[in-house]
Order: sequence, then C-alpha cells, then structure tokens
Amino acid sequence: MFLRWLIGSLKLSIINKTIPLVESSQKLKMIEVVCNDRLGKKVRVKCNSEDTIGDLKKLIAAQTGTRFDKIVLKKWYTIFKDHVTLGDYEIHDGMNLELYYQ
Repeated sequence: MFLRWLIGSLKLSIINKTIPLVESSQKLKMIEVVCNDRLGKKVRVKCNSEDTIGDLKKLIAAQTGTRFDKIVLKKWYTIFKDHVTLGDYEIHDGMNLELYYQ
C-alpha cells in the first residue's frame, strides 16, 4: 500500500515539475559556413550548429545546382560524414570548408 502511494506521489511530482527542454546556454544559433571548391565557386550557407553534414550538403546543393550525394566536404584531410552534426565537428560561424565533387 505504501509503495503504491509512493509511486503515485512521484508521478505527480514529475508531472507538476516544468523542465526546460533547451538551456539558455544551448539555444540554437545560426552560423554561416563558407564552402570553396577552388574552381571559382564560393558558397555561403546559413544553418544551425545542430544540423548534420547531410543537411549542410543539401543546402549547398540547392545553391550550386549539383546533387547533394555528389558533394564531399573536407577540412584539411578530414572527410566529414553525413550523419554527424556540425557542432560535433566543432564547425563554427565563419568557418571555411573545402568543397569537392565526387
């Protein structure tokens, strides 16, 4: 009997509490990424830091007119994978990436 009361009161306390989904320090911030293919095409794309590399490729493809699956993004010798977010790769506002075509 006591266990049922305890579980019921825990459920009520959890339901009545408001938990912020996004902390103030983790609010989504728009960043601008510059992609250069070194063939004369330089693309500036605005996106969120929580977007994936695949999302960034789709935005670049919309501006350049190429297919997004033919785009390869690099920084030095690091090839960026599609499922990883920009924040995980520490891509910040104003950063330059190398744009290659496959």
